[in-house]
Amino acid sequence: MDDPAAPGSGNPPANGYGNGNGNGGGKGKPAAPKGRETFRSQRRESEGSVDCPTLEFEYGDTDGHAAELSELYSYTEHPEFTTNRRCFEEDFKTQVQGKEWLELEEDAQKAYVMGLLDRLEVVSRERRLKVARAVLYLAQGTFGECDSEVDVLHWSRYNCFLLYQMGTFSAFLELLHMEIDNSQACSSALRKPAISIADSTELRVLLSVMYLMVENIRLERETDSYGWRTARETFRTELSFSMHNEEPFALLLFSMVTKFCSGLAPHFPIKKVLLLLWKVVMFTLGGFEQLQALKVQKREELGLPPLAEDSIQVVKSMRAASPPSYTLDLGESQLAPPPSKLRGRRGSRRQLLTKQDSLDIYNERDLFKTEEPATEEEEESAGDGERTLDGELDLLEQDPLVPPPPSQAPLSAERVAFPKGLPWTPKVRQKDIEHFLEMSRNKFIGFTLGQDTDTLVGLPRPIHESVKTLKQHKYISIADVQIKNEEELEKCPMSLGEEVVPETPCEILYQGMLYSLPQYMIALLKILLAAAPTSKAKTDSINILADVLPEEMPITVLQSMKLGIDVNRHKEIIVKSISALLLLLLKHFKLNHIYQFEYVSQHLVFANCIPLILKFFNQNILSYITAKNSISVLDYPCCTIQDLPELTTESLEAGDNNQFCWRNLFSCINLLRLLNKLTKWKHSRTMMLVVFKSAPILKRALKVKQAMLQLYVLKLLKIQTKYLGRQWRKSNMKTMSAIYQKVRHRMNDDWAYGNDIDARPWDFQAEECTLRANIEAFNSRRYDRPQDSEFSPVDNCLQSVLGQRLDLPEDFHYSYELWLEREVFSQPICWEELLQNH
Repeated sequence: MDDPAAPGSGNPPANGYGNGNGNGGGKGKPAAPKGRETFRSQRRESEGSVDCPTLEFEYGDTDGHAAELSELYSYTEHPEFTTNRRCFEEDFKTQVQGKEWLELEEDAQKAYVMGLLDRLEVVSRERRLKVARAVLYLAQGTFGECDSEVDVLHWSRYNCFLLYQMGTFSAFLELLHMEIDNSQACSSALRKPAISIADSTELRVLLSVMYLMVENIRLERETDSYGWRTARETFRTELSFSMHNEEPFALLLFSMVTKFCSGLAPHFPIKKVLLLLWKVVMFTLGGFEQLQALKVQKREELGLPPLAEDSIQVVKSMRAASPPSYTLDLGESQLAPPPSKLRGRRGSRRQLLTKQDSLDIYNERDLFKTEEPATEEEEESAGDGERTLDGELDLLEQDPLVPPPPSQAPLSAERVAFPKGLPWTPKVRQKDIEHFLEMSRNKFIGFTLGQDTDTLVGLPRPIHESVKTLKQHKYISIADVQIKNEEELEKCPMSLGEEVVPETPCEILYQGMLYSLPQYMIALLKILLAAAPTSKAKTDSINILADVLPEEMPITVLQSMKLGIDVNRHKEIIVKSISALLLLLLKHFKLNHIYQFEYVSQHLVFANCIPLILKFFNQNILSYITAKNSISVLDYPCCTIQDLPELTTESLEAGDNNQFCWRNLFSCINLLRLLNKLTKWKHSRTMMLVVFKSAPILKRALKVKQAMLQLYVLKLLKIQTKYLGRQWRKSNMKTMSAIYQKVRHRMNDDWAYGNDIDARPWDFQAEECTLRANIEAFNSRRYDRPQDSEFSPVDNCLQSVLGQRLDLPEDFHYSYELWLEREVFSQPICWEELLQNH
């Protein structure tokens, strides 16, 4: 298959190679040196553009604590830190004389917080906002009394626990409900031609306090007291379950997202809503470590063998490989002669195979073997022709693990350390064993035995050994067991009885999201599209900048630069929160029940999530990951301790010195993991990757030398290689080698050859429809069943019915005798009429 990203694929070369008659210009040499020079200059540009060092990035639930808190605030909000401090100090002076907050005893601090909460319950919005700002100043760490950033973070966490114990979160939740239902604010925002940060002041203050409380209390430390640990568990329970007949807190935030996307509340500070929603879901359901522990526990409960490895830990031990070269991106059809012109050249194959070693960091190279010196013609051929072979050029093969040539290397192999094996334990599905035996029986015996995987009569000895090896690596997933149980429940609803569903936080969240889940997914993807750097501004797209644009637009160049950095940072944080939120939801729902995961996945696919993620990656990913959209002097908590320097170009550019932006690399990995989850084992969705020409887009992402990102890119390339054609596989052998090294092996998966019978195109639509029918049956059986089901048995026994225990109201015994007198004793009963009627 031709590279879809290459302009003019299949056309004759127009860069000076060949003479237009198809014979390559004679002896394979270029017809004009100008073309060669042009190519070499473009090659140098390509080298410079993709020269990326190995990134020292550790993937986790979140970034550092200070970084997560700083991302809550936009740089436009910086003046409000001073406003919050002033509101607190004015109120504090009226209540406490001659002391500062940090000098008070804990009881006095609690008493003051109680007074603050009392003063929140006033009619005046202005006075209420001042008190809320005073609470926010406490949650921000009373930075006016601190000397260092460490002190600010310490007192922020201390104050948040104190605020929670005094009931602040519940009070702010009531105020948040009021602000969400504030129709006056909504209509005012709708009438404005341009919405600014001033339209969301109250909401931003409330959400900031709640975010700081969730983020500080969520953080676990060994030095935490018993009281703090207890408070954390209580808070988690409050957020997870429905309290006081109210929906879980995450559902309220989801409703804010959909209301914002519908255009009814354009003033909502969507970045703060999304950050809070992500952290609430992580707090209540658990992060990646808790997910792994839950998975181990669930496998044990189902009687399945333990996991062979923890995926994230295995990836952490991987090394990034040098990516393949990228003259494809420069339009290789115009730079390189057609493959037919390269045939028959002496040494071509040897040169290509030699270059293959450089990507494969696990290849063992014979240090004692010497190469034959190439002729001048071969060198020219390798220099100008082989390097352009379908884009697999060797521009970035300087890998530190590859030893120098034999002429320079010492004659000792001891210094070169090679890993002993592939990083993953191979896996085999039950379906794979059945398919292998079906083919073998058809070939050797002439008939099949269905799903019987034990009977091997009549099969030759090597088949016995193969089946034994397959069974040794057989992997039964939790999803397999859940699907099987669901099939049995559908077949025998009466004999198996009612399913007992544990009321976990994940189950409660799914029940709450169920009926509005399509709207939630569409809303999240709309915001993700608006925040993607590849999206062009459209009049009909939603405005996600309401909580970053100042009331007065910048008038100087420096102010414009600052706002530009702020807007880009704002979008990056939105992408980070949505990608992490969706990934967490999918992983938790998959563990809870496979059809909950499939329900969310289908709605994401229906809402065009796959092309959206590919659109996101259709950019210079290396530039996105190394972007420096931050101003370190304006980041919390640094900005609360140091005086803001004069706004200059130097102060704007004095960002961190990291080689990459943590949040952007985190977002890219999350989106790749999301794409993997949506497409794994789904041929119809894999074909979407092919149709949307994802291969060149994904290959460009391999420029980033980070093992985890490369792994998920290679996984996505692996599942579609069988559809890309023999020519693509032939001309992308470095990528194929990298897939072999890094991606888990499925023993009889012929991904590299394209002979999979499951890849029949006419099955795709039926596959998706069958899945949808199974999901609807699951949701209907578990969540739509009415109380008086037709399958419920009728109790005809008089003694049993009369013996049933009824829940009576508490005051029933007070009026029981009066009820007997009025309803029983004073009512005449005509027994003959009763007999006649029946």
